[in-house]
Amino acid sequence: MKQSKSLKILLIEGTRGDHPYFSTDLEDKGYDVTFARSGSAGLKIIDEVAPHVLVIDAASLRTSGVRICQSFRKADSELPIVLVVDGKVEVPEDVDANLVLKLPFTVQKLINRIKAYEPTEEKYILEAGPIELNLQTQLVTCKGQLTKLTPRLVKILKMLMINKGEVVERDPLFKSVWETNYTGDTRTLDVHISWLRQAIEEDPHHPRLIRTVRGVGYVLDV
Repeated sequence: MKQSKSLKILLIEGTRGDHPYFSTDLEDKGYDVTFARSGSAGLKIIDEVAPHVLVIDAASLRTSGVRICQSFRKADSELPIVLVVDGKVEVPEDVDANLVLKLPFTVQKLINRIKAYEPTEEKYILEAGPIELNLQTQLVTCKGQLTKLTPRLVKILKMLMINKGEVVERDPLFKSVWETNYTGDTRTLDVHISWLRQAIEEDPHHPRLIRTVRGVGYVLDV
């Protein structure tokens, strides 16, 4: 008997797709999968299932999935939604999904992406204003945007979050993250701050969350 994984998946999967069904593969991998044949059927059981992630196989329904995403987003504004579409389908950028995957791809790719939504112990979660940082998965969520960070970006953001509202000076920040006492050239820190802004700012060129205090350092303003 396979050991059931902690991730609960609600899968909306029709019968008209010409690709292998994900429900069988996910169950074979030991995931707790509940599937429905339509969006309306899934909405009826969402409270009962209480999934960690919703996977909408719009390709198997011969649709773009946009309206289904809208319906589920209205029902649960926090539920992560993964939308699977045919590779030829154009999906609007403002679709109510956390992630859009275009076929063809392997079931392993789907598994790799939904692993990000596995339950994590609270001790690994840092929160500051609209920012939530998962130290275990290295994922940061800010205003609905989910981004995978590098280990150094995680360290930088962690220090800023711990000291939110306070100026974190450049030299101590650089020494801590790069584990060095040499601070003769910290321009690489500026580059990493730029990458971090791209992950969490609505407008990275006009940052509101990570502010620069010229000649001193940075402050997380939440």
